[in-house]
Amino acid sequence: MATMQPARTPWHLWAVGIVSLPWNAYGGYDYVMSETGNQAYFQANGMGAEEIAWVAALPTWSVACWAIGVWGSVLGSLLLLLRSRFAAPVFLVSLVGAVISFAYQFTADAPAAMHAGLAVIAPIVILVAIVAQWYYARRMAAAGVLR
Repeated sequence: MATMQPARTPWHLWAVGIVSLPWNAYGGYDYVMSETGNQAYFQANGMGAEEIAWVAALPTWSVACWAIGVWGSVLGSLLLLLRSRFAAPVFLVSLVGAVISFAYQFTADAPAAMHAGLAVIAPIVILVAIVAQWYYARRMAAAGVLR
């Protein structure tokens, strides 16, 4: 009986994992700074009192979805580097959390600054990045690279 050997780890898995981990970790940093109400962090990002108050008043369910999106992406990157087949479903859960969190952000009665510029562009870039990471992890799992 022949045993199936796992596929050899391609160089790009390490590249994607190493690039995605600090990218996603920055999301974790942003989450922690926001949830701890770090005024210096908010001000360094150009947020005024109105935007800071809006972030502080986010509903619990929205913050929970944000946490799932952020920490799911960090975990997905770690699982990718560990060559775990669970990376793809974790990225998918992260994507769902991020979509729900951003949907609230885009539909809520937020300050005008939260509906323009980087506040609009960043969520789109983040969602595209999560979709790309999920797709990549799925492809690597299908190729037998992830165990």
